[in-house]
Amino acid sequence: MRKTHLINLGFFLAIMVGLAVLFVFILPRLASLRSSPQIAKTPDLVQEVQTLSQLVTVKYVLEKVIIFEDPKWYPFGESRVLMVAHGIVKAGVDLSEIRPQDMQVSPKKIVIKMPPARITDTYLDDKHTEVIERTTGLLRTFDKDLEQNARKQAVDDINRAARNGGILKDADERARSQLIHLFQQMGYTEVEFRQ
Repeated sequence: MRKTHLINLGFFLAIMVGLAVLFVFILPRLASLRSSPQIAKTPDLVQEVQTLSQLVTVKYVLEKVIIFEDPKWYPFGESRVLMVAHGIVKAGVDLSEIRPQDMQVSPKKIVIKMPPARITDTYLDDKHTEVIERTTGLLRTFDKDLEQNARKQAVDDINRAARNGGILKDADERARSQLIHLFQQMGYTEVEFRQ
């Protein structure tokens, strides 16, 4: 009888230890594998509100292969990022630069001194920009800024390529075309631009 009682007590203790292990160690790990990352809800804070008067008239979409290297003086010490950068450059004119003395208005004609076209925005499209290869040199630690520096280089190169490709000329021509259309809708039959 006592033997049976000890066996039953042993089974009971084994079951209790098994359940404790299950609830303390195994179930929390299984739950963490299935749950998605939690994002804390924090308040939004508007830092600044600005009025923009930009007439953005053209957008260039460019791709460029960027090889950004950080060589060191010893052999095999070069860290490198190879990236296909997909960039967007926008250009237009800032209408807030037009002053009252820059416009001459008559019943059917308007003469405007146009501000110069400018690049308004240059950025990389993260959906299409891709790091193809990342290499850390021998005896080097991981450089967390290497990819960021490659992205900055890509933005500069894409901006320069858009300028060389004539984005400012295109922006100026399209701004004039849109303003002509706008003023004709307002009843002006002649629109003239001067520098």
